[in-house]
Amino acid sequence: MGLTSTKVLVLAVVVAVLLFAATIWLWPRLSGRTWRSVLGRIGMLLATQLALFAAIGLAANKSFLFYGSWADLFGQEDQMGVVVDHAGAGGSKEAQLIGTQALDVPGGNKPAVGGQIQEVRIEGRDSKIVSPAFVYLPPEYFQPEFKQKRFPATVVLTGYPGIAMNLIKGLRYPQTALMQARAGKAQPMIMVLMRPTVAPPRDTECVDIPRGPQTETFFAKDLPRAVSSAYRVGTKPQNWGFMGNSTGGYCAIKIAMAHPDKFAAGAGLSPYYKAADDPTTGDLFGGDENLKKRANLLWALDNLPAPKTSLLLTTSKKGEDNKKPTAEFIRKAKPPTKVSSITLDSGGHNFNTWKREIPAVIEWMSKKLTA
Repeated sequence: MGLTSTKVLVLAVVVAVLLFAATIWLWPRLSGRTWRSVLGRIGMLLATQLALFAAIGLAANKSFLFYGSWADLFGQEDQMGVVVDHAGAGGSKEAQLIGTQALDVPGGNKPAVGGQIQEVRIEGRDSKIVSPAFVYLPPEYFQPEFKQKRFPATVVLTGYPGIAMNLIKGLRYPQTALMQARAGKAQPMIMVLMRPTVAPPRDTECVDIPRGPQTETFFAKDLPRAVSSAYRVGTKPQNWGFMGNSTGGYCAIKIAMAHPDKFAAGAGLSPYYKAADDPTTGDLFGGDENLKKRANLLWALDNLPAPKTSLLLTTSKKGEDNKKPTAEFIRKAKPPTKVSSITLDSGGHNFNTWKREIPAVIEWMSKKLTA
């Protein structure tokens, strides 16, 4: 059983509970002052504490993926990386295939049953940015009866600093998309899973920085072009969506608004509405006030033509600090922009909140895109 498996976590919790119950049950028998009783009490307390810490550690590691395996945890993973050249996925030079992995679902070892996750290397033709990504392909992509079919695609971004693997193992976007499709609530779609930090370690907020990384160009132009050249995805705006959480949510809304000719829809889970300005971002705009204003989405609603795109925003009545600006965004939006929202009664800025929203977000996105 792997370090991040649910079975290991459940086993650790069960052992901790049993040891706690055993300690309570046996404590009267170990209440004497003999050395055996003292050692017995010490042993029971230590065993219970270790089991509890192990369960908590496994839960934290499963959520945040600090270590990927037992060998990684104990420092035994010493195999050096080896460069392997591959033919591009689908013959594309801009999206080069690195490797594949099965989806963590029943039957996931068969692509035609569980789909497949492909790790690729995206080379931005215009931005000159090179970044890794994971591409989720639904089961239908591998089924003979759909071999001529094109699929809608959605870019999915983490928050900052985030790692793309969290979208698979933590937030389980591909697994949820598969379940929604099986339930008839969403159409099969391709997902391009990434973090917004494509010029690490800098937080570029998905903007084109003067004399710096052209992140907006990468996400709005290079990425859709590269994926469409490698996979059966169309190139029209109705074929493409954009979603993400936190920083990724801001990026999704901003790029969908600024590039309705590329994306028909954008969904932000707990988004904010203007570019961050802190030590991780540096000077994003080179002193250009017009660029800074454009990155403020509330300003854009007031001062720029309303884009023809559909947007979904999420917040909560308690726990999120974007409730007021979300309400302001909804109030300012005007046709042809279409805005929808999800408002939870309670939910903080965390994985648990977003996992409660993702099924509805995928269903909404599916209705906005066509193959």
